[in-house]
This record gives sequence, C-alpha cells and structure tokens, in this order.
Amino acid sequence: MNKQITSTQNTYIKELIQLKEKSKQRKKTQTFLIEGLREISLAIDGQYKIEKLLVDTSIISDKTLEKIIHSFTYKIDCIEISNEVYQKLALRGSTEGIIAVAKSKDLSLNSIQFKNKNPLILVAEAPEKPGNIGALLRTADAAGIDAVLIANPKTDMYNPNIIRSSVGCVFTTTIATGTSSEIINFLKQHQINIYGAALTASVEYQTINYTNASAIVVGTEATGLTENWLQNTTANIIIPMRGKIDSMNVSVSAAILLFEAVRQRQLSN
Repeated sequence: MNKQITSTQNTYIKELIQLKEKSKQRKKTQTFLIEGLREISLAIDGQYKIEKLLVDTSIISDKTLEKIIHSFTYKIDCIEISNEVYQKLALRGSTEGIIAVAKSKDLSLNSIQFKNKNPLILVAEAPEKPGNIGALLRTADAAGIDAVLIANPKTDMYNPNIIRSSVGCVFTTTIATGTSSEIINFLKQHQINIYGAALTASVEYQTINYTNASAIVVGTEATGLTENWLQNTTANIIIPMRGKIDSMNVSVSAAILLFEAVRQRQLSN
C-alpha cells in the first residue's frame, strides 16, 4: 500500500460517506460500499467487481489482508485509512477493519437467466425495512431458490443496512427489481405459477404442488398484498394460525412457504 488517507475531510472520503448514506449517490455512481471480510468474500464469489479496498491496519492483520488480496483474479487498489476515517465509513464498530468499493450490477428483470427449467422464486411486494429485506435474502439463500424479485422497492438493494442484515446474501442470490405489474408480466411470460400469501380466498399452503415453476409472493405485514397481485395469482395460500394473532414476520412466513416447496421438490426427484 503506497497510499494513505488519514483525514475525514479528504474529498474522496467525503464521496464515500455520501455512498454510505445516500441511495441517490449509489445510483448515480453505480457504486456502493461493502463492509466486512465475509461480505467482501461473498461479493467476490458473486462476480462483483471490486474497485478499491480501504483498510485500517490498526484492526486488520497483515496475514488476513494478504489472504483477501490473493483471492482476487486482478490487481486490486488498496488504500490505508486511519481509524478515524474507518469509523466514519463503517456501519458497525465490530467489523474487521476492511471496506470495499464495488460496482453495482444490473438488477433489471431482463438480466435474469434461469438455470432451472422449473425455477422457484420469492417475490416480496414493497418491503419497507432493510432488516426485513436482509432476512428475506438470508431465507432465500438458505432455501437455495433461483431468484428473489422485489416489487416496488422502497430502497436500493445496495443500502448498507440490507447488506449488513443479509450477512452478504445480497451477493449470493439472483435478485431483480421492478414494479408489481412488470414482475407479474415477467412471471406470466415465463409461465411461472403465482402463489400469493393472503388471508382471504386462500387454501392452506401445504395443499399446493410447488414442483412446477413457482413464485411465492409475500406482502407487507401491515397491509398484505395489493389487489394487483391478488387478481393475478394462480392461487392464494395461507399458513394456518393456531394462536391469537393472524400474521407473522414476513421473513418467517416466507421461510415456511419456501421450505415446503423445497421439501416437495426433493421428494419428487
């Protein structure tokens, strides 16, 4: 490393702080920050282009840094930063002293190519909380599904809180975003059955056959799915509630539905 930045007033560092804090800046520059060794490693595995590494040598060891640098197939630009600068850029205080600047990927529906002829997809309509989106991505990764589609997103997918709460699963899962209408048209064009999690006009989720191309659609915990989805589903499905309340956290519901689909597919093989 032959470059050092020690001041939080440095122009480049100010630009990176904007990347951390503002969706508009991430979209404009098509870049974003990744914090932490595991997250950076998953991004490399996910074929994300890393532009720079910023390292706080008071935290990260030479051995660990050397290992991550050797994982690149191209020469990576490394900048040493002071602990003061690192704390400005880091979202959490317990990470390993390394932050990457990465290029965004195309998350349009046109970018999706299914390897599986009967894909299993999770669709989330208008999720508001980055923590919920992160949890949904972790669920999708755990279930090994083919794609996650976010309808009418309230934030960009490279929001640092989504990256953090997904523990890097934003890089391990095929993701696309679009309007509800665009995603409905996409699913119909690909002859993918649409199963909407809904309280009304629903059948119990385990009575459905998910071994064909299937999309499981979940809405917000507050309002559920909009009419646009409810009018375009192959069937509406419900998880029977045995207690006093009528809903669960959206990522918990998605996990129950997805793993039932995965179970059926394993039995059919």
